[in-house]
This record gives sequence, structure tokens and C-alpha cells, in this order.
Amino acid sequence: MAHSHEAHQRSPSVWHPASGREAWRLKRELGEGAVFVAGGTLLRTQWEAGLAPYPAQLIDLSGAADMTGIKQSDEDGRGWRIGALATLAECRSHPGLAADFPLVKEAARLIAAPAVRNLATIGGNVLSRTGDMATALLALDTELLWLNDAGTHAEPLSAWLGRDREGLSGAPGLLLAILPSDVSGISMISKTRRFCAFHKVGRREAFVPPVVNVALNVAFDEGGAVADIRIAAGGGTMIPARLAAAEALTLGRTPDASLLAALHAAVNDEYAPKPDPFVGEAYRRMTAANLVAAALWKAGLDARASGEEGEPCC
Repeated sequence: MAHSHEAHQRSPSVWHPASGREAWRLKRELGEGAVFVAGGTLLRTQWEAGLAPYPAQLIDLSGAADMTGIKQSDEDGRGWRIGALATLAECRSHPGLAADFPLVKEAARLIAAPAVRNLATIGGNVLSRTGDMATALLALDTELLWLNDAGTHAEPLSAWLGRDREGLSGAPGLLLAILPSDVSGISMISKTRRFCAFHKVGRREAFVPPVVNVALNVAFDEGGAVADIRIAAGGGTMIPARLAAAEALTLGRTPDASLLAALHAAVNDEYAPKPDPFVGEAYRRMTAANLVAAALWKAGLDARASGEEGEPCC
């Protein structure tokens, strides 16, 4: 035990690359004993809980300039590029991003406490797989920009999470940036009658996985029927997922009592949470169904009240 304690207390070597490419090269050279670190909030909790070993080498990403910042970009046709090192506080406070993608702002607002949000990065939250941000970004058809030996490539967040859900875990490289979709080329704040909502239920306000989180991104046609919708849900140790069957049954229908009842049943059936000693599966299912049905009902009310111009629910 004494030897193990001494090993845990030994300080790791720390490397400070100036770019994502240099960081990736270091990781390839140093191997499995090297761990990337950015805000370090999740790593610290894992180390303190004994869930992850102390690494021999740390690759500090804070100096990687190509992984920072939040900016509009036309080069990839997606409108916004969120550097993987952007903090949750930055994602919440950036005026342009918050205006175009209020789901990102709301998810960031609800994650942990301000002190954590000032350090924790959006990339780290997504890579945890069970963070709130992954659920919100799923409802935006988000892509992840990876760097590996073959260069850079974008991959749908849903595809990466899907592989993980099938047991094919692991990142295919270093995450450089988050690329939220502009939803079929239409801004979420333009005159599209598009609305969004993000909700979570947790045991307490702390840096722990939520019991349930849901994200809704919906557009209505001129008659008030659902023209386009994305519903995502996660919580606990569940890897977040889109609820495709629930989405499909809403298309072309107005959010009346009949649709809301059917949607509630569909979410309760499709949502597949994992139980834990604190919260049972049935409670998680019912909570998710309640949140989604209520969010669509409110979006429908807001759509009728706002006329042609949609306003974000969150």
C-alpha cells in the first residue's frame, strides 16, 4: 500500500504543446501513459474517487491556439466553430453563439457551479459522454472535428456516440472543435417559427451526471403543425441519444392533447436509461416523458403567441 500511495503522489511530467497537431504528436510518442488535460475538472474527480489512475505524463492543451475560441466560420459551411477548449462559461456568455444556439447557452448554464464552468471545457464535457452538453448538441445535428494521423475530419456527434453505445468506445483522435449545425441552413432566430428547450433533473447542484436531461429543437409550419423536430435525451450513465420514433410521430401534427399523450408514451417507451442505486429506470423514463411533452406543449403555445417569428424557448 505504501508503494501504491507514493506512486499516486508522484507528480507527472507535464508537456505544453502550442497546437493541436503538436499535442497529437506528443500523445503518439508518449503512448498510453500520457493523458490530455484541459480544464481538468472531470479528471480531478476521477482521480480523487479512484476511478482513474494518476498518469505518468500530462499533455496540457491550454496553449493549443487552434483549439480555442468561438467564432463564425464560412469555410466549413456550418456557421459556427466552437474550440474544444472553450470553457462552459464562455459558451454561455458569447452573445452571437447564445443568440443562434440558445440550447448551448442553456445547457452550459445548468452544468455544475460557476467555479467549475470557468474551468471546464465544452470538449471535455462532450468527451465525458454523459455530460449535459452532448444531449443539447445532439438536438443541433452537431459534428465533431477530429485530428489524427490522417489529418482532420468531421464526424456527426450522433455517429461517435452510437459507436460508443455499441461498445466501440474511444475517441478517433484529438477533438479540435465542435461544429453545431445551422439547422438546414436556417438560423434558429430567423422567421422560421423554430423553438428550443433544454431541461435537466438532478439529485443536487453538483458536478455529477444528471438524473435526466432532454433537449428539444422544433419548427412549426404556418398552420402550427410540427415541420421539423429533434429530440435528444440522456442522464445518469446513459450515453445520450436522439429519440427517432418519438420525433417521427410528431411530424405534421399540432401539439394538441392527443399528440402530447402519444408523445409521452413514445418517449417513455423509447428512452433507455440505466438504473443506479439512487434512481430507478421507471422514474427516469417517466421524468423524461414529462419533460419532453411539456416542452413541446410550451413550444406550441409560444409559436401561436409569437406569430411568424419564432423565439427560443430557452
